[in-house]
Amino acid sequence: MAVRDKALHDRIVLVTGAAGTLGSAISTAIEAAGGQSIRTDLAGRAGMDLPLDVTREDAWAEAMAGIAQRHGRLDGLVNSAGIAILGDVERTSFADWKRVQTVNVDGVFLGCKYAMPLLVKSSAPSIVNLSSVSGLVGGANLAAYNASKGAVRLLTKSVALSGARTSPPVRWNSVHPAFVEGDMTDAIALSARDPDRARETMRREIPLGRMARPEEVAAAVIYLLSDASSFVTGSELVVDGGLVAK
Repeated sequence: MAVRDKALHDRIVLVTGAAGTLGSAISTAIEAAGGQSIRTDLAGRAGMDLPLDVTREDAWAEAMAGIAQRHGRLDGLVNSAGIAILGDVERTSFADWKRVQTVNVDGVFLGCKYAMPLLVKSSAPSIVNLSSVSGLVGGANLAAYNASKGAVRLLTKSVALSGARTSPPVRWNSVHPAFVEGDMTDAIALSARDPDRARETMRREIPLGRMARPEEVAAAVIYLLSDASSFVTGSELVVDGGLVAK
């Protein structure tokens, strides 16, 4: 049996955006590693354990109160909920700008804030924030998304430093995927004039010649949630097929 098969034995991990491609893959990987995944997404999404609108402070407070009553602790949080809207700075409406920041940045901030009281009750607490290679390098038509994922990257570093002061320390790290097969890249492609050409362009950008599989990103998240990364905090784990190496 591989170590990773028991890497999260008996650990309780909340996953946001769990109805999406990445969130679903991460939840499945947590369960395969022996943990309990609390799958959350907007109300009405199938297969969720808990409805959670990550942009609402009251929703986070209610969710954490329910977990405290049911479990008494939280061992991990994966902030996976996110959206992407194409557009350069001139063509991005202020409404779209605010929507992207609200989901991608405010949602992560609120998750980190409201999970802390339960995380410090764990023996090995860890938070993983899903950023992107777009939080490391820019794209002309990703003004709002670039800004949001860059914010997630540096927010993660800030809370990692504060989390290092708690007892027990709470670890925070960010994961930076390139294009991943699934709902978000499909939506980006479909918003282009030629979806097939857009998908091929995304693939050509990656030196390994293909998009990431969701389970490859999920494996990186499991590593950061587990004791295998016990001395890793405030870091950026890049899962990009070599894209940012260029």
